[in-house]
Amino acid sequence: MQEKYQPADVELAAQQFWNDSGAARAIEDPSRRKYYCLSMFPYPSGKLHMGHVRNYTIGDVLARFHAMLGYNVLQPMGWDAFGMPAENAAIQNNVPPAQWTYANIEYMKAQLKRLGFAIDWEREIATCTPAYYRWEQWLFTRLYEKGLIYQRLGTVNWDPVDQTVLANEQVIDGRGWRSGALIEKREIPMYYMKITAYAEELLADLEQLDGWPEQVRLMQKNWIGKSTGVRFAFPYELDGEPGQLWVFTTRADTIMGVTFCAVAAEHPLATHAAARDARIAAFVEECKRGGVAEADLATMDKKGMPTGIFVTHPLSGEQVEVWIGNYVLMSYGDGAVMAVPAHDERDFAFARKYGLAIKPVIAVPGETFSLEGWQEWYADKQRGRCVNSGRYDDLDCAAATDAIAADLAAKGLGAKKVQFRLRDWGISRQRYWGCPIPIIHCATCGDVPVPDADLPVVLPEDVTITGAGSPLSSMPEFYACNCPKCGQPARRETDTMDTFVESSWYFLRYCCPDNEQAMVDERVAYWCQGGIDQYIGGIEHAILHLLYARFWTKLMRDVGLFAGHSLGEPFAHLLTQGMVVAPTFYREDGNGKKQWINPADVDAVHDERGRASGASLRADGLPVTVGGIEKMSKSKNNGVDPQALIDQFGADTARLFIMFASPPDQSLEWSDAGVEGAFRFLKRLWRIVFEHVSAGPLPPAGDGERGEIPAQLKALRRQLHQTIGKVADDYGRRKQFNTAIAAVMELLNAYNRVAGDSAAVRALRQETLEAAVLMLNPIVPHVCEALFTALRPGCTASSQAFPEPDAAALAQDEIELVLQINGKLRGSLRVPAGADRASIEAAALACEAASKHLAGAAPKKLIVVPGRLVNIVA
Repeated sequence: MQEKYQPADVELAAQQFWNDSGAARAIEDPSRRKYYCLSMFPYPSGKLHMGHVRNYTIGDVLARFHAMLGYNVLQPMGWDAFGMPAENAAIQNNVPPAQWTYANIEYMKAQLKRLGFAIDWEREIATCTPAYYRWEQWLFTRLYEKGLIYQRLGTVNWDPVDQTVLANEQVIDGRGWRSGALIEKREIPMYYMKITAYAEELLADLEQLDGWPEQVRLMQKNWIGKSTGVRFAFPYELDGEPGQLWVFTTRADTIMGVTFCAVAAEHPLATHAAARDARIAAFVEECKRGGVAEADLATMDKKGMPTGIFVTHPLSGEQVEVWIGNYVLMSYGDGAVMAVPAHDERDFAFARKYGLAIKPVIAVPGETFSLEGWQEWYADKQRGRCVNSGRYDDLDCAAATDAIAADLAAKGLGAKKVQFRLRDWGISRQRYWGCPIPIIHCATCGDVPVPDADLPVVLPEDVTITGAGSPLSSMPEFYACNCPKCGQPARRETDTMDTFVESSWYFLRYCCPDNEQAMVDERVAYWCQGGIDQYIGGIEHAILHLLYARFWTKLMRDVGLFAGHSLGEPFAHLLTQGMVVAPTFYREDGNGKKQWINPADVDAVHDERGRASGASLRADGLPVTVGGIEKMSKSKNNGVDPQALIDQFGADTARLFIMFASPPDQSLEWSDAGVEGAFRFLKRLWRIVFEHVSAGPLPPAGDGERGEIPAQLKALRRQLHQTIGKVADDYGRRKQFNTAIAAVMELLNAYNRVAGDSAAVRALRQETLEAAVLMLNPIVPHVCEALFTALRPGCTASSQAFPEPDAAALAQDEIELVLQINGKLRGSLRVPAGADRASIEAAALACEAASKHLAGAAPKKLIVVPGRLVNIVA
């Protein structure tokens, strides 16, 4: 064993050993308990960032710990490789997206290996390969034939210059992020998956997920958004033709307070009004340029315009004017809402803005309605009762809803209905770098799924990306084909699938990536029975990815892909790790624009809490402004390059700091001092083991004091085995790795306080160091591999079981009790562990504090709480 800790040498040797021995290779073995540990796979952006390092270190710690417990562990890795960033990079770098993506995969794979993760690389997948996406094309054709995938017009953000659909986040202030063109809302043919058919099951099955954070379950529940209400119609007559304006409400008890209705810009009534009024037509076009995301609608300035069209209130018979509102989406419900300004905050603000009537129809005892400003009680459905509502007066919300629904049903104008906020999943994208949709459009036969024999529909990889539409639309060699039914010339679909599709089933393909004949096979039953044991990823994926993955699993089940075994919810336990944050620094240019400066280029002055209170640029010595603590990102230039960290301190230091600085579910604030502290600890651990090993081999068992533990050493051995129990609990149940590390550090501090070199001392040192190394092995496996071999030649840490507490070592000869006099703390006393009540009372009365306070008098009362305290009442 070399004297100095050299992380590069230690880590290279350990990784070579693991690679040669196939240490991370997972093989199905029904005789063993399985543990499938999965971290959300990365997008191959080019380089790992600290968020990646944190995510995959958490997974690796859990995987290694469970392997030490005897589980058969699977920890795979792959690449979420399709998506817009590759196209953007292709435009910037003038290389095809495929070339850019595959190069990034190789670089990031090398980085992951350098961190020493116990990944079974034989199961690696990349979603952009035909071997992977052929199977989602295969499933697409089945779902299309079952009606679970269908095509209809959908409203999208359309960039008229780039001739492409933009995601909501690519629309900035109403303009395309790249072209700067004003965005249009356009209706185009889109493919949808009928996730709404599974809404009830997706909602109900959340109750099974007690291994998920409650916050995530609530987010999914709210996104699915089950609500019970009433769907009803406002009749009208337009150009002599009767019609009905349908709306849905969860507050039918407020129906008598309707003073106007609002419709989306794409609603037929809006179209009718726009055809007759140029001002309305201009407003409709303005609305169509707005975003299509609910988040946009929540924050946008609410605008409206009257159509001059009136509908009839179905119960009162009053005429109600129809307005066009920019906050109403045609894709949600019927594209229309009833407006009750007195009892809906958004409607209240809208009515105040445009001078519309506000009619209170709900009263709460002790409260007075005022038009001056919104008050929370206006929307109180618990305490409110109907007023100004005719025959419904004095009814509470539930009773009024029932009565109103019955009256509407009697008129044939409405009924109670369960509705979901969830909408069908639009999966088609008018972009190139994605999985081709396997549909052929034939003038004679219509839309025809691609036959199995012709799958996969391979995406051409040698293309030129300009940013103006998808290149597939201008490639006859791709889209020109013959109809599989009639053989006549036809056109292949040029839309590609949403990249959420690839990430909705990748975890199942890891179980059988080499199967060329089927999407999944019986190996899924072994690895996924009872769900993936641990799933790890960011809270930002709490809704869409996790919801789509749950949905996709149910689709695969219903197509019969899990025949012979049951696969329910895919993820049994979920851990959502916190962000990695760091300080930001900047200077402002002449236009007031912030130029962000990387922390590595700054000399900072820190306050007593370790926060930057001032800073200067290292290059010129001039001041820079200290910004806030923010998530590491390219935009704020406050990231730390993991590769530079590994090169300087080693992978184990990076892993140790990441796990020690914060609990995994909380934000981790970056600290250079913390990194250096982690490195010092590893050097100290190495030195302790080196000094012990350098003292020579232990005497054979039975020589001298080897088999005995003197009294003065029992405390250390007790702490050792208490630590073993605590660390196992921290890893397994609590998943609090920082406290596990702290416990081992405390143990080593106690180790250093033990003096002497007798056989008994050296034996206990050996036991303590072996256990400490094995307890740290899941977190810093490279150094532990080297240290354990030094402690026990011929053995490796990776082949050892996790230590178990020794009950005999935990047994105590004496216990310490709190001593109170008249309920106040006055010290402590030590008594034999098995002392009876009389012995404890005698010991308490004999102590100096008792003698002083009693002054020879007998106590009035003695209270003994076994194992905890004695209270003398004087």
